[in-house]
Amino acid sequence: MSWGTELWDQFDNLEKHTQWGIDILEKYIKFVKERTEIEISYAKQLRNLSKKYQPKKNSKEEEEYKYTSCKAFISTLNEMNDYAGQHEVISENMTSQITVELTRYVQELKQERKSHFHDGRKAQQHIETCWKQLESSKRRFERDCKEADRAQQYFEKMDADINVTKADVEKARQQAQLRHQMAEESKAEYSSTLQKFNHEQHEHYYTHIPSIFQKIQEMEERRIVRIGESMKTYAEVDRQVIPIIGKCLDGIAKAAESIDQKNDSQLVIEAYKSGFEPPGDIEFEDYAQPMKRTISETSLSNSRGDSKTELKFASKSKGKLWPFIKKNKLMSLLTSPHQPPPPPPASASPSAVPNGPQSPKQQKEPLSHRFNEFMTSKPKIHCFRSLKRGGAGPEDFSNLPPEQRRKKLQQKVDELNKEIQKEMDQRDAITKMKDVYIKNPQMGDPGSLDHKLIEVGQNIEKLRLEVQKFETWLIEVEGRLPVRGEQARRQSGMYEAQNTPSVNNCAQDRESPDGSYTEEQSQENELKMMATDFDDEFDDEEPLPTIGTCKALYTFEGQNEGTISIAEGEILYVIEEDKGDGWTRIRRNEDEEGYVPTSYVEVYLDKNAKGAMTYI
Repeated sequence: MSWGTELWDQFDNLEKHTQWGIDILEKYIKFVKERTEIEISYAKQLRNLSKKYQPKKNSKEEEEYKYTSCKAFISTLNEMNDYAGQHEVISENMTSQITVELTRYVQELKQERKSHFHDGRKAQQHIETCWKQLESSKRRFERDCKEADRAQQYFEKMDADINVTKADVEKARQQAQLRHQMAEESKAEYSSTLQKFNHEQHEHYYTHIPSIFQKIQEMEERRIVRIGESMKTYAEVDRQVIPIIGKCLDGIAKAAESIDQKNDSQLVIEAYKSGFEPPGDIEFEDYAQPMKRTISETSLSNSRGDSKTELKFASKSKGKLWPFIKKNKLMSLLTSPHQPPPPPPASASPSAVPNGPQSPKQQKEPLSHRFNEFMTSKPKIHCFRSLKRGGAGPEDFSNLPPEQRRKKLQQKVDELNKEIQKEMDQRDAITKMKDVYIKNPQMGDPGSLDHKLIEVGQNIEKLRLEVQKFETWLIEVEGRLPVRGEQARRQSGMYEAQNTPSVNNCAQDRESPDGSYTEEQSQENELKMMATDFDDEFDDEEPLPTIGTCKALYTFEGQNEGTISIAEGEILYVIEEDKGDGWTRIRRNEDEEGYVPTSYVEVYLDKNAKGAMTYI
């Protein structure tokens, strides 16, 4: 398998392919460079985050970090700082081992590629020069032969004429001999040049070009190997820091395991314990006995002074009160009656409740309603001719009359179902291929087909959602369609009359017959149902003139609207050239015309036609 023997005539394509390979390599370098920038940015953000939550020195916040949970948090911040350092290591290693090396290799590769293709162009120029020399000697030989023939004929004519002098005859004879001699010399030169060219051509295609292309192939294979090695290095750079990152994560886990809730609880006790004993029971005071009340008040008044000594509880409830409650406050608790709790505050307004209904003043028309109204509104029909030529319209075909809209929606649903079937067939084929790969691993890697299966599945899901959307519109249209009959015709006339004033100027664009909005045949049926003023305007329109003929190279089944079926070998008339969309408009007779793929026919345009040309 050598490019020199297999691709001897693909010099330009090999030049494009090798340039594409260099572009891929440069794209990969750019990818790695952006990855290193992301790693640096990520590391910087992690370091800033760790620094942001570090406790400030000589502050109250630093004193709070005596708890084991806070110490674990500090350890986590430190480990995250080390974690950020590993991402910096990844960036540095990728820059030095991949980006720098590949950038230097790309420069060398460009120089080598330039040298090889320079040699190839030089060889091509040499063979072209030899060909020009061969053509020149060939034309000279041909010219000398013709002149020798004319000189011989002139000599014979002079020799046969009795009125010509002998000197003139001798002169003509010498001229004829001279011309014959020049022809023989030209013949020898042409023969020599031809042999030289054949030799040079053989050397060019069997020695020089294979050698150059072999060097180009080796260069390309080295590039492929190099990019593969760089991808391995890319993975190894990440793998090298995984153990250290694992240690950082282990440190965070170890710090979390060091948290001791009992110890933290004890630290809270040590920080906030007052040392006071809880108060004893309050004795019942009978205000009906003045003496006892006096004694009680005296005991209460003395309780504050007694609390300054030691706390003692007597059996007759002359103990001391709770140390945090003042005397006057305690007296108010004892003497004031129990009041009912105050009523709850007034409930917030409905609009203040998170899940409550909104006030009517704040209600707004839902966006979905406005969007649905926009989608279902009837836009103006800007141009009668654009409808005939398949101008683009809204996705739900709301610019069409109900029946035409229903047809278009049904057609769209059928097309989507066909695409779904194609995708399902493709999925089945990929599944069978995967089964074959599983049974015969030497034929291919089964895992390489997984992403294709996922992609096909996503396409099927998207198509099903599209089908559901168009079916919804179709159900809506079918529910609005009137009953057929005289009443339906009157309603159709009203619909057309409402849409008639909206006809204005517009571009006469054309899309290909298999596009979503090409409606050649359906719009022609619609024209028959439009108002009579439209018919009067375009009844006298002349058919397009023929600009040439064409021959069908293959059989084409025109199943879409606007297309026409053709049989292989059939001769038809061309009425419109390919506008760049890959379709040519043809006519079989006065009633049958449509579009066919340009690649299916061989077109012969008339020389007098505008832009006439012959192509396949």
